[in-house]
Amino acid sequence: MQEPIRIMPHHFVDIVRAHFPTGQAPPPSPLGHDVHRVAEKLLHDKNTLLEVALGSDDICIPCAHFVGGRCDNTIDTGFRRGAPPSMHDYNLLIDRRWCRRLSLSEGDRLTARQFCERLQDDGGNMASIYPETPAATRKQWSEGIEEGIAAYLV
Repeated sequence: MQEPIRIMPHHFVDIVRAHFPTGQAPPPSPLGHDVHRVAEKLLHDKNTLLEVALGSDDICIPCAHFVGGRCDNTIDTGFRRGAPPSMHDYNLLIDRRWCRRLSLSEGDRLTARQFCERLQDDGGNMASIYPETPAATRKQWSEGIEEGIAAYLV
């Protein structure tokens, strides 16, 4: 049995939005995180087994900001009004929102296709997931997610 990729819900959603529409994984990041590797795997194998993670995941571990078992990066609270300044805390907040929306719990296992199908069925309005993010950005993200789902589930 294949080892699952541990992934935070928002990382999966970000990959759906940014990389599924184009079918292209991003180049390696100078920060060293593994978005490029995970995206490449998901793009080429819809049956990749995923395990829902909260707090950190396989993408985070090699990142320069992954210190002491958590992200030490900060976010722009001017852009995301009302968000906690800690990237770790903000990610945990939005991942818990995604888990509630998609009826997921930490440790749940599903394939990339199944995760994408849940997102298609229950993704809904981004305002309740990202209320701290400007409406125009949420609209753009929603459109990208819809495009990514359509491209992935053909």
